[in-house]
Amino acid sequence: MLRKMLFALAGALLSVAVVAAPSVEMQTSMGRIVIELDSEKAPKTVRNFLQYVNEGFYNGTVFHRVIPGFMIQGGGFTGELEQKAAPRRVENEAKNGLRNDRGTIAMARTADPHSASAQFFINHRDNASLNHPSPDGWGYTVFGRVTQGIEVVDRIAGVATGNRAMHQNVPLEPVTIQSVRIISEKGKP
Repeated sequence: MLRKMLFALAGALLSVAVVAAPSVEMQTSMGRIVIELDSEKAPKTVRNFLQYVNEGFYNGTVFHRVIPGFMIQGGGFTGELEQKAAPRRVENEAKNGLRNDRGTIAMARTADPHSASAQFFINHRDNASLNHPSPDGWGYTVFGRVTQGIEVVDRIAGVATGNRAMHQNVPLEPVTIQSVRIISEKGKP
């Protein structure tokens, strides 16, 4: 009886640990990226991101803004550069102590500090100017980091870009996010 209770307790603790530090696998047209999310320091942002993941929102979107030596941004537009409706916004959690360093993922937003919804970016280098408090007093919320596939991020950052419709720095050949899914173990499928 005691042994069964210990196994049940161990299973429950493992589930909490997986939920506390979930990882997602992002399969792109240029390779696989694994991202570990920090739900302790950015709980609202991680919950919002995972809800979009579970809804399949990111599947078929593209990295629509690529600036080498700065960041790659995606998760909001189709391959035809049609913006997807993202109904939820999330409160800015940029003062959580996480920094916009190379390989971290952060929420994109407008001038409104609480306007982040689904679009995100992966920092291609350390971007201290985006940390809290940035010049606008808020900063951009970091909520995880790439644990596998930084070379894929580098490849995406190296694609040729140009202007398309109203957008600048758009890859000339679309870089598609084919799927994003939660994986159970840190960094392993």
